[in-house]
Amino acid sequence: MDKLLTALDKMLEVLSNLADVMMAEQQQLSAGQVNSSLLQRITEDKSSLLATLNFIEQLRRDAEKEAGLYSPYSLQPEMARRWAAIQEQTVKLRDTNLHNGLLLNHQIGFTEQALAVLKPHQTQKFYGPDGQATSSSFISRKV
Repeated sequence: MDKLLTALDKMLEVLSNLADVMMAEQQQLSAGQVNSSLLQRITEDKSSLLATLNFIEQLRRDAEKEAGLYSPYSLQPEMARRWAAIQEQTVKLRDTNLHNGLLLNHQIGFTEQALAVLKPHQTQKFYGPDGQATSSSFISRKV
């Protein structure tokens, strides 16, 4: 039963950290100018926390089987309280994630519009879509 309590506590801790990361993500996506390197770091942190949460979830399931207890832990008040907090936090995180997705789509749309405005003004192509120099961009030098 101690393993199960520990797993539930760890889940709450990771969910709290995930909420902080997602709020930082929301602030970046809401900013007038997105700091792409910071947003990349936030995304990596978010992925890491989600992987950790997945691992802890598996530990929780294993501990449930071992203890013969299953969520929502109606007969175990301490576990039931923790489980309710986990459920509440996951609903909040789901809503935050949906909001962040909308903000991200808005940023993508804004970037696509800016590229559409700039594209007609592109005069020379030095590099092709494959990243290689185009043959017409070579400048011959007289020695």
